[in-house]
Amino acid sequence: MKRFSLSVLLTLSIAAVGLPGLAHAEPAIGFQRLSLPATDRNRALEVAVWYPAEAAGETTPIGDNPAFVGTAVRVGAPPQPGRHGLVVVSHGYGGNWTNQQWLAADLVAHGYVVAAPNHPGSTSRDMARPDAVMLWKRPGDLSRVIDWLNDEPRWSALLVAGQAAVVGHSLGGWTAVALAGGRFEPWRLKAACDAHPLMAACGPEIGGLGVEGPQSQAWATQPLADGRIKAVVTLDLGLSQGFDPESLSRSEAAFLVVGAGAGNPKMPVELESRHLAGSLPSDRTRSVEIADAGHFSFLGVCKAGAIPRLEAERPGDGAICRDRDGRDREAIHRQVSALVVSFLTSTMPPR
Repeated sequence: MKRFSLSVLLTLSIAAVGLPGLAHAEPAIGFQRLSLPATDRNRALEVAVWYPAEAAGETTPIGDNPAFVGTAVRVGAPPQPGRHGLVVVSHGYGGNWTNQQWLAADLVAHGYVVAAPNHPGSTSRDMARPDAVMLWKRPGDLSRVIDWLNDEPRWSALLVAGQAAVVGHSLGGWTAVALAGGRFEPWRLKAACDAHPLMAACGPEIGGLGVEGPQSQAWATQPLADGRIKAVVTLDLGLSQGFDPESLSRSEAAFLVVGAGAGNPKMPVELESRHLAGSLPSDRTRSVEIADAGHFSFLGVCKAGAIPRLEAERPGDGAICRDRDGRDREAIHRQVSALVVSFLTSTMPPR
């Protein structure tokens, strides 16, 4: 496993964003919403797609609301010609496809097509009762998106066929690892929760996701991996204690494991991101911990006044907009984006 010093991080950042005077013209950010119908094997999905586009039409802010700053995109703009690497993104528990669009925009600027579904039952606009969430369906949602985009002529003409990268935040990080071959064994998570009950992975919400009880034995043995996944990025993932270490060591994907700083008893980096990185193939794993990032630093940029608004709606939700030591969230995003772009361009080039 590779751990990075500050000098190496700065080198990666320069490589990713380019030097002044040498930057190439960035493509416009095209955007489309897709509705994938339910089938005998798959549930219906709402999917957002960002892609390199021609600068045609007006820009529209997407994902802008009273709490979060949106991203300017060109809805339905003609795509830039050529084929592009595909990155699929998985949001966390209670999140949605807008959460990492700041990263999607940067990936499009470097030539990638990015797609993010809302996971039914665990998205902010569709929170089913815990025992109906069906955690094991999340990796299948991402495989469905990859299938759809590669099968539809309009999208397949834009993609490098047969490969994809996956980025996941929090529970989305668990989804990404499962998609890359990590075998989840509920008894492992239960043992970790017995020893560390304060972890968010052991809370009542997660406890209802089907990770315990009779149904867990049925889905835990199902194959969730997708052989098209070439690269994986986890952003302060959760539930990593439940993965079988042997299955992680056999994964053929390359990994970038990004963790928030130490000291959060609900998302202890040593028991989540650091634990995961230590079980992955050392020659294909990069691990970075951002000391002044919190778990929610990987969500969008909050507007002024968002914290009291969120607290008024639901006490405690203001934490979504707080970062450690008062660091600017945009600065954290620039650091993370530089790491992700550098990692992906070296393991799965955009073209």
